Amino acid sequence: MALSQKLAQFNKQQEKLQASLAKINQNRPAPAPQPKAPAPSRKAPTRESSKKNAVPFAQRFSFTNDTEKLQQIATIRRAPVGAQIKRVLDLLLETRQALLPEEINDSCFVDVAGNKDVFDSLKSNVKVSFEDGRFAYKSKHDVKNKQELLVLIRKVPEGIPMGDLKDSYPGVMNDVQELKASGDVWLLMNSDSQEDVAYPNDPKAKIKIDEDLKQLIRSIEIPREFIDVERELTKAGLKPATNTARREAVKGALRNAQLSTSKKTKKRRETKRTKYTNAHLPELFQMNLGGGK
Repeated sequence: MALSQKLAQFNKQQEKLQASLAKINQNRPAPAPQPKAPAPSRKAPTRESSKKNAVPFAQRFSFTNDTEKLQQIATIRRAPVGAQIKRVLDLLLETRQALLPEEINDSCFVDVAGNKDVFDSLKSNVKVSFEDGRFAYKSKHDVKNKQELLVLIRKVPEGIPMGDLKDSYPGVMNDVQELKASGDVWLLMNSDSQEDVAYPNDPKAKIKIDEDLKQLIRSIEIPREFIDVERELTKAGLKPATNTARREAVKGALRNAQLSTSKKTKKRRETKRTKYTNAHLPELFQMNLGGGK
């Protein structure tokens, strides 16, 4: 009962408040219309703002990149001397320029001037030339273009391995293939190293052979068996470097010796097995003897 009375009083208070608010709204003057705010003008983006938007957000701050760069420099300089030398050699081979120690440091972060071991090892390296305080890559053969390459190959009739030419200058491998295609050099694989060797194709050796002589050479029947070749050489008064008949005879003698040895071994094994069987079956022989009686 008390709860219902409190609820009725609360409803009456709400009605009074609603009526008071309605009267206040009626007596308040209408607000004057406000002028529309002008639309914001779209300015053309400046060069600085366009550059800022073009750069990714992660790269707009230098402190992160500087930290990573410092970490990378520290890792490189803590590396073994051989690893740092390899890094400098790769730089010199790629640039093909004579660089100061400071330029090397700026390019690959190897402190050549501040590390005596690196400086001395780099200075005495066979792949590096050191002149006037600058380091440069030094290939085994000092050639700069295809013409100089051809002159070098013609000076070495015993051939030059491709491993000694591949770092001479950029594009040297393509020039070798072009010289091969034009017939100026030969590329033959070495059977031991499995590496191509460049040989000169002397233009003085290029002679023209008549077709009649070619047909005559092709018509000569060559023996197919090597023993026949040796026989023809002997008929011509030449001593063959090999003796196939003797070699075959030695092989046959060895083969017969192996066969006879294997037969003797087999016979011995059979005899031993027979004795072994007889020694373990005495009762069988006694039964057979008794049955015979």
